[in-house]
Amino acid sequence: MTALNAERLTRPEAVRHLIGKTGAHISLLSEVDVGMARSGNSHTIRELTGSPGWGYLYGVEFVELDLGDAEEMRRHAGEHNACGLHGNAIVSGLGFERPHVIPLEENGRWFAGFDGAQRRIGGRIALAARLADAPRPLWIVSLHLESKTDPADRRMQIRNLLSALEQLAPDEACIIGGDFNTKALPRGERERPLLLEKPERHEPLFADLREAGFSWTDANLALPTQRDGPSKKHPRPFGKLDWFFVRGIAAENPQIVPALDSQGKAISDHEMIAVDLVF
Repeated sequence: MTALNAERLTRPEAVRHLIGKTGAHISLLSEVDVGMARSGNSHTIRELTGSPGWGYLYGVEFVELDLGDAEEMRRHAGEHNACGLHGNAIVSGLGFERPHVIPLEENGRWFAGFDGAQRRIGGRIALAARLADAPRPLWIVSLHLESKTDPADRRMQIRNLLSALEQLAPDEACIIGGDFNTKALPRGERERPLLLEKPERHEPLFADLREAGFSWTDANLALPTQRDGPSKKHPRPFGKLDWFFVRGIAAENPQIVPALDSQGKAISDHEMIAVDLVF
């Protein structure tokens, strides 16, 4: 399994190639545009899954009222969005059942935008579905927590997710993956070995996930997942924002896969994360 914040999914063919290199049967994607000028007004997730045998689930987080952030508004001035959708996706050649969009917040913080850009209607979501024909029930959750907030608010979003999962999948095996925006975690190189040990000291959402039966130590590497992307640069040192959390299933061989195309050019400002699941 892999997870990637695809930074608008402007390069669906490159992401498809990257997923193919990992051999993953399931990929979780966030920041997926559909009908946005900044990504060619295309149905990006349909283009990614154009190969025979691939399918997708897509959940809308936001209807975008602008062309994007300040830089995107300058770059695409005078253009128009075809439908202006932005959200999360699950991509797989496997079958899924009981798909759900789970709202994680209802505060409307993006409606007025930030710094005169990115006015939106909607809020952060998780996209969940149960894998069909598995040896036993297994739920897959693609998630993207809010970036412009704090640890307490991220914890609230996770509590909303766990409350929904308690109704959908009580005590059933589950993996949650995506961009958790855990910006409060330590970033120094000497501190990296501590990222998997009691991270709830900095991000209390880990305590809630542990209490709900989820673990992360075997599913993740204690390494940063940010990188400089095609258009976004991040301060150093990079942070670990992307995670897998597992319950009722074993996780092995966690990896961080450089988000680069075949020419070595960045396709996102996040690295792809990967893990093997064993029933």
